[in-house]
Amino acid sequence: MEFSRRSPMRAQVIKVISVFMVVAFLSQRGAESRKANFQGSMFEYTAISCRAHSASLTDFNGVGDGKTSNTKAFQAAIDNLSQHASDGGALLYVPPGKWLTGSFQLTSHFTLYLHQDAVLLASQDMNEWPVLKPLPSYGRGRDAAGGRYASLIFGTNLTDVIVTGANGTIDGQGSMWWQKFHGGKLKYTRPYLIELMFSDNIQISNLTLLNSPSWNIHPVYSSNIVVQGITIIAPVRSPNTDGINPDSCTNIRIEDCYIVSGDDCVAVKSGWDEYGIQFGWPTKQLVIRRLTCISPYSAVIALGSEMSGGIEDVRAEDIVAFNTESAVRIKTAVGRGGYVKDVYVKRLTLHTMKWVFLMNGNYKAHADGHYDPNALPEVKGINYRDVVAENVSMAARLEGISGDPFTGICISNVTINVAAKSKKVQWMCNDVAGITSGVSPPPCGSLPDQGPEKIGACDFPADSLAIDRVNFKKCSYTITNA
Repeated sequence: MEFSRRSPMRAQVIKVISVFMVVAFLSQRGAESRKANFQGSMFEYTAISCRAHSASLTDFNGVGDGKTSNTKAFQAAIDNLSQHASDGGALLYVPPGKWLTGSFQLTSHFTLYLHQDAVLLASQDMNEWPVLKPLPSYGRGRDAAGGRYASLIFGTNLTDVIVTGANGTIDGQGSMWWQKFHGGKLKYTRPYLIELMFSDNIQISNLTLLNSPSWNIHPVYSSNIVVQGITIIAPVRSPNTDGINPDSCTNIRIEDCYIVSGDDCVAVKSGWDEYGIQFGWPTKQLVIRRLTCISPYSAVIALGSEMSGGIEDVRAEDIVAFNTESAVRIKTAVGRGGYVKDVYVKRLTLHTMKWVFLMNGNYKAHADGHYDPNALPEVKGINYRDVVAENVSMAARLEGISGDPFTGICISNVTINVAAKSKKVQWMCNDVAGITSGVSPPPCGSLPDQGPEKIGACDFPADSLAIDRVNFKKCSYTITNA
């Protein structure tokens, strides 16, 4: 499908199409999130692995009253079920109720399943949040120089891990953490809702995540990851509540997600300055599709700013955004090193943006003063095509680095309808090079128009990645105490 470059009553058509797409998307999400088919005491769900054994949290004295701590119950249940790792794996069922809990650790060959009326409530007792060392590719915490609080749902060195449900809810109750952050009262970095480290074969699906203390989903140093059918909601002014942040990961699929957040909806990362360069784990082979985003102060998709291990082969398509600062943003700086290359984006429908295209080569938040000023990032092979946007303040702000320009930029078949109070100059380009075709309003001189015959010039790979060939199975679970 190609987007038309010109059509009558363009603004009205875009608005109608955008609203229709969101309604259709939410309807689909409702259907997807209820793939678990409840029939009496048995339900079905889809997963990368089914389990031979199961238990309910209530079997381990869990209490779903919203007041009783279930941290020990969760950990006891998971530790007990870990004995089945080599015998078909196990599922822990979280029934209807409000389950207050601090951080707990998952195990391999394991499924955590939340009933549609189950709510995990993150504990407000900071004693229920263990402190971990900083990530080796960061060298320090992001909120403070020291360590970091373990995520609510955490795991490391695992394989075959599933966190799913029938659109059950995980509520991070983040306001306490946001207040401490704004007040400068944090000794350690805030926890995330879900973090899996050094792990392989991961599924996170069909859940609603609310009010995370910081990032929502953070796979790091991991591979073969599917994030699917997730709804993420946080106040748009909440600090650093990024939606999904693949970090030094390989072979990732993010699809059919709805995100409202105070930061980037998807932020692709791979380590910070000299620590990320030394660690040297890139994020690569990433698919993002059918994403709906609202984030007035950040991007739909951000590449960086912590990208010192490298980012490559990112494929994003069928993106809808409303009232979001920018569509795709590249963030880097002198001292980052690393690279962002082979990025492919197509079919964006955007409404009310500050910028459509944004690249910053001067994003100067450094881990410490020991970064290498000669470590220059490489940004090349950035492809955007088939974009329709309305009510935009400025089409693009593209700022490379003097002596280290961003190259190989390709933008084609783009129609941007500027806002009534838009910038007089629609394109700002410094230290960038590339080509365009069929772009309105006309781009800057460093991105010369190649004519209508080149409208299909910007690449999008025809092959599929291995993560797209992952097969889901139909699994079932019987509730013995229905």
